[in-house]
Formats: sequence, C-alpha cells, structure tokens
Amino acid sequence: MAENGADCDLPQKRVGPKESRNGNFTDASLRERKQQDREERLSLVLWRKPLLTLQYSFLETLVTLKEWTWRLWQRRGAAFLVLVLFSLFSMAYSIEGAHQKYVQYLEKKMLWCAYWVGLGILSSVGLGTGLHTFLLYLGPHIASVTLAAYECGSVNFPEPPYPTQIICPEEEVVQDSVSLWTIMSKVRLEACMWGAGTAIGELPPYFMARAARLSGAGPDDEEYEEFEEMLEQAQSAQDFATRAKLAVQNLVQKVGFLGILACASIPNPLFDLAGITCGHFLIPFWTFFGATLIGKAVIKMHIQKLFVIITFSRHIVEQMVSLIGVIPGVGTSLQKPFREYLEAQRTKLHNPVADGTPAGENWLSWVFEKVVLVMVCYFILSIVNSMAQSYAKRLQQRKYSEEKTK
Repeated sequence: MAENGADCDLPQKRVGPKESRNGNFTDASLRERKQQDREERLSLVLWRKPLLTLQYSFLETLVTLKEWTWRLWQRRGAAFLVLVLFSLFSMAYSIEGAHQKYVQYLEKKMLWCAYWVGLGILSSVGLGTGLHTFLLYLGPHIASVTLAAYECGSVNFPEPPYPTQIICPEEEVVQDSVSLWTIMSKVRLEACMWGAGTAIGELPPYFMARAARLSGAGPDDEEYEEFEEMLEQAQSAQDFATRAKLAVQNLVQKVGFLGILACASIPNPLFDLAGITCGHFLIPFWTFFGATLIGKAVIKMHIQKLFVIITFSRHIVEQMVSLIGVIPGVGTSLQKPFREYLEAQRTKLHNPVADGTPAGENWLSWVFEKVVLVMVCYFILSIVNSMAQSYAKRLQQRKYSEEKTK
C-alpha cells in the first residue's frame, strides 16, 4: 500500500501510441546495435584478423598494467610491507647458518603450494577459455601417487626426488599397509592448494558485480549484463539453461552461506553466476569467500580425490586394461602399449636408474605431452583473443560515451 501511495503522488503522464512506438523503436535499435557490436568483437580472433588482434591485445595489456600500477600505488603501504618481508626472507636465504635447512624447507613448501594455487587460479579465473588443470596436472599427479602406493606398499617416498620423481622406499614395508585414507593424506596438500586456487579464481565476478551495484553504473561485463536481463525476464523463462541459472540465483540469494557452500561443493559450471549473484545482492565478502573456500578446497576436493584414487587403484586399472583387450579387431594392439607402460612404471619405481624405456611408455607419454601442449597453446591463444576483444569493447564504450555527451 505504501508503495502504491508513493506511486500515486508522482506526476502521471499518459504515454501516447506515438511515444510508445518511439520508445520501443529506440530500445530495439539499441539492443540490435549492441548485438552487432558483440558479434564484431567475437570475430576479432587471431585466425581471422591476426594483426589487429595482436595490436589490440598489446594495447589492452598496456592499459591493464597501467591500471594495476595505479592500484598498487594506492595500496603502497601494503606493497612496502610485502617488499620488506621479501627482503628479510632474501637476507635469511643468503646468510649461511644452521637455519638454512629450515629456510630451504620453507622455500620448497611455499613454491610447491604456490604452484598448485596458481594452477587452481588458471582453472577458474576465466582467462580465455580457462585451462583444465585438474585433468592435465592434479589428476595425473594423484593417479601416479595411487599407482605407486599400491606397487610400493607405502607412501613414504624418498624426498628428494619426490615429488619430481616417485621411487619406492628401500626399507621393508608391511603388506596391505596402504589404505584409501593413506593415499588421500599423501596428496591432501596439493589438492587443497589447488582447490584454494579455484576459490580465489571465483573472486573477479563477485567484485565486478559488487562494484557495478555500488556505483550504479552500467555493467561492464557481458555475463553481468546477461544476469540482469535474466532477472528482468525471470517470470517468462522457459528454457532449461535459464531455469537452472535462476535456481542457482535463488538458492544463493535465499539460503546465503549454506547455498553458496552447496553450489561450491559439487562440480558446477554455473558457479560464476553464484559469484555474480553474491556481488549484485551485496553479500559480505567473507560469507561468499569463506563458503567458496570450504566448498572447493575441502568438500569438493575430497570428492574428486576419492574418485581418482578409486579409479586408479590396482584392481580397477587391471580390469580396465583387460577390458581394452575385449574390443573387437584392435583390442590386442591397444592393450599392449598400456601393459608395457604399466610394467615400465613398476620398473622405474623399484629401479629408477634403469636404462632403456619400452616403446609403449614412449608412445603414451608422447601422446599425453602433445595433448597438454596443444591445450596450453590454445589457452594462450584464447587469452590473446580475449584481451583484444576487451580492448575493442573499451573503444565501443568510449564511442557510446562520446555520443551521449553530444
């Protein structure tokens, strides 16, 4: 009632057919122009316009570096503190003494954690197409540890060379001493650091939506624009994808911490929408990030670890290799390199300095290395395309602003 009364106090103006038509025409033409600009940006890729794409990508890199430098200058106190801490660590690293073994241990652990956090960020931060680092790095690492644990009967691999290379310990081990929980404990640090990296990578959509809501300015991100359009058309949504996005938005908005935790704890391609929703409705940062960190680095990561460890346990792997031989015609030829690869891995675990490597191991390793190389190269190309498209969007927005001021 109060809202209706407030509406009645406002001066009313009857909109005539002509004005209505002009308004609809203006909205339609603006929407059509934005769609054309979007299609023009998406066509800006290396394989269509290589020179222009490289030029725009370079200019966007310069603009981004300028923005980061300005933000760093605004937080020069924190930057100075980090610089002082880094200088103290450098001094402790260079001075000889009994503390060196602790410094080297700390350096090793920090670099190892930073490596997996960085891979986690690359997996979810939204640069280009995103790099599927779980499939390319963390999954194979967990699988290698699992296979080695069952073969060696222990997870106490000598350090070094672990984690660069896995070899069996020389001391006698108790049979059947390796359990699921033992292997999960061995890879817990890597898995949790990777999960923490994916949680950090979900922050940009949250901050973007929060800043747009607080400033009242128009959205500067296509995903956020789609989110606002989805909210406006929530009642008329018919397709499954839109209904799924609305379900995620409603869950996060109404349930809060537990809703964010539920979305982060399962493989969820729509989680970017959860970050945008939290930023748009001004959900506190620690509520969003705390739930995301617990969901991705603890709950979801243990689910993924468990799946990989069970999949690569000894009896499951032997069954899978046996099933390959059942394939009509090519089963035997496909089964042979896998058997040779597994046998080579067992040999390396017990005798790492053995000369000569079976052809099967070379073939499988070569294929996997080339797959990783192709995916990394495509990821880099997608970043170049994405930065070029971002600079093109800057130019289009500048053009819109100039037209409005005329």
